[in-house]
Amino acid sequence: MAHRWTNRLQAADVTPEALWLNRRAVLGGLAGLGLVGAGSARADALEPNAWEDITRYNNYYEFGTDKGDPARNARMLTTAPWTVRIDGLVDRPGDYDFADIMAQMTIEERIYRFRCVEAWSMVVPWNGFELADLLALAGVQAGATHVAFETVLRPDEMPGVRYPVLDWPYVEGLRLDEAMHPLTIMATGIYGRDLPNQNGAPLRLVVPWKYGFKSIKSVVRITLTDKEPPTSWNKANAREYGFYSNVNPEVDHPRWSQATERRIGGGLFSSRVPTLMFNGYAEEVAGLYTGMDLKANF
Repeated sequence: MAHRWTNRLQAADVTPEALWLNRRAVLGGLAGLGLVGAGSARADALEPNAWEDITRYNNYYEFGTDKGDPARNARMLTTAPWTVRIDGLVDRPGDYDFADIMAQMTIEERIYRFRCVEAWSMVVPWNGFELADLLALAGVQAGATHVAFETVLRPDEMPGVRYPVLDWPYVEGLRLDEAMHPLTIMATGIYGRDLPNQNGAPLRLVVPWKYGFKSIKSVVRITLTDKEPPTSWNKANAREYGFYSNVNPEVDHPRWSQATERRIGGGLFSSRVPTLMFNGYAEEVAGLYTGMDLKANF
């Protein structure tokens, strides 16, 4: 399968694993000092955390809204065997076994070094493959314009879904051209290891020019459609979470500015830097939005 994008980031650009693992402790420590604002981070003066530390502070509301709930509860999620239903406007709808998917993607699976921006910025190495390659297995029909995604819903394994925090199951969506772009991947691992359950095992979406809440976890259904699909956070609060979720420093979140960021590893008093349009991937993806008002379509 031909790939149309070459990764310019090298291994030397990757945020050290200990700093990535420590990013929550970084922000928590700054908050205790009264120094944290949107985008602030310190990573140089804290003890490195073990890999298991990533399981102690997560957002995965299906396992609970407290940051420690996924660590306590995500182990209950059965991730093997796993199937992904691909349906809608496709030639070969059906339930695709994850093991079979991985067997077909073995040659294509590789490391993607992407910049990530949430309340900090970093470069993270994801293991995975292009979403376009997965969609090709099912055969996208000409009438499709959007791709809808759905997270697994298992109340017996996911205690958080007993509460109406969101409208379950969790759903997300992309335009078809966004989904087919070679930067859009399905991640199966991080830092060379399989995804932990609370990070979206065994298969999650990563779209590096969009904010993190666009990265749906533990995907069990992908639907090709001719309509813009609903997305969970947009349904919950459309004023704060638009369908597109592009990194756009010119559009402030209603509760904070998104114009600048601090980079992991830069130190406590490092200068804030401008947030890059499309998270630094404008050259690759700006053409997807030609003629659109990106303040109205945020």
